[in-house]
Amino acid sequence: MAKIPEFITNFFTSEILTNYRFFLRLDIIENDSELYFLECQGFKRTQDVIEICEVTSQKWGNASKGKTVITKLPGNAKSSNITLRKGLTKSRDMWKWFEKVEEGKWAKKREFISLSIYDQTATEQARFELAGAWPTSYKIADFNANSHEIEIEELEIAFEEFQRVEASGSWLDLAMQAGRKVFD
Repeated sequence: MAKIPEFITNFFTSEILTNYRFFLRLDIIENDSELYFLECQGFKRTQDVIEICEVTSQKWGNASKGKTVITKLPGNAKSSNITLRKGLTKSRDMWKWFEKVEEGKWAKKREFISLSIYDQTATEQARFELAGAWPTSYKIADFNANSHEIEIEELEIAFEEFQRVEASGSWLDLAMQAGRKVFD
C-alpha cells in the first residue's frame, strides 16, 4: 500500500480557523472589569523593498550600452495600527487608557496585547503578540434615533513589535492562567 505524502495528510487534517472564535487579551483593566471585543482589524506586517539598480556591461553581440539589472532587497519591517471595536458599556477603561496617553503618561501606559484564535473545540491554534501598544485615537459611532444598532466604541492602537508565537492550549487554561473568572 502506497504511503500518503505528509503534506497531503496535513492538508486534510488541518482545520482552517474561523475568524469569529478569537480572544483578545488587553491588560488595561481597572476595577476588575472585562473588555469583550466585537472586531479587531488591521493586523498587518509588511517589509519595505529596497531596489538597487545596476548597469552591467554588454560586451557580446552588437550592444553599445549596458543592461540595467534591478535587485530587490528586504528593508525595514513595519506594522499597521490595529482597530478594536466593542459595544459601548458603562466601563471607562478604554477611555482612561487613551486619556493617560493623551496626558503625557504614555511611557507607563504602553501595554502588551495578545490575540488568540481557536478551533471548534476551543483549543488555541494560533497566537499573535503585540508589544509596546498604546492608543492613537478613540471614537464612538454616530448616533441615529431611527437606528436599532448597538453603540460602538472604537480604539485605534499603535504598537512596536508584532510576532506570531506558539499556541498554548484551550481558552479555559489561558483564562485560568490570566486569573480571569470563567463561567460555563
